[in-house]
Amino acid sequence: MKFLIACLGNIGPQYANTRHNIGFIIADALAQEAGASFKSERYADVARIRFKGKVMVVIKPSTYMNLSGKAIRYWLQKEKIEKDKLLVVVDDIALPLATLRMKAKGGDGGHNGLISIIEYMNTEAFPRLRIGIGDEFAKGYQVDYVLGQWTSQEEKAMVKKIPVAIEMIKSFIAIGLERTMNFYNE
Repeated sequence: MKFLIACLGNIGPQYANTRHNIGFIIADALAQEAGASFKSERYADVARIRFKGKVMVVIKPSTYMNLSGKAIRYWLQKEKIEKDKLLVVVDDIALPLATLRMKAKGGDGGHNGLISIIEYMNTEAFPRLRIGIGDEFAKGYQVDYVLGQWTSQEEKAMVKKIPVAIEMIKSFIAIGLERTMNFYNE
């Protein structure tokens, strides 16, 4: 059985440690923990991880955030993975900093990555792990905020949550969406 773990972010060193790239940060930590490495393939950097007899195809789309759906649709089809075996790991300004919440479906919340996924998959019904990055920005400065670097305070809070996010991903695979939401959602 295969699962697609799609961790959203933007490629390039200028985005490396930004709030919008928390998905990539979690993907890297997940691969590192498993001793796996990413390989550049079509539309994404890909790592394959075995876990409890299942395969996680972990992708970091190389399409930039605004076309994340293109990469995800491609990898679902290429790997023959059903939509309910997809987990999108995404930053969320609607959640307080370092809050982790798994959902079965939902709207885009103005997030360009989610807008793209919904458009390419023609549905809002796909599991996602939302990572709260807070909303400490002045009106009109959302783009600067999400593409901005972590403050040292924010980074300390987020670093503590990365292992929990990895546990939630593994739980999604091991015991399913509903039980994971019941166990972990705050």
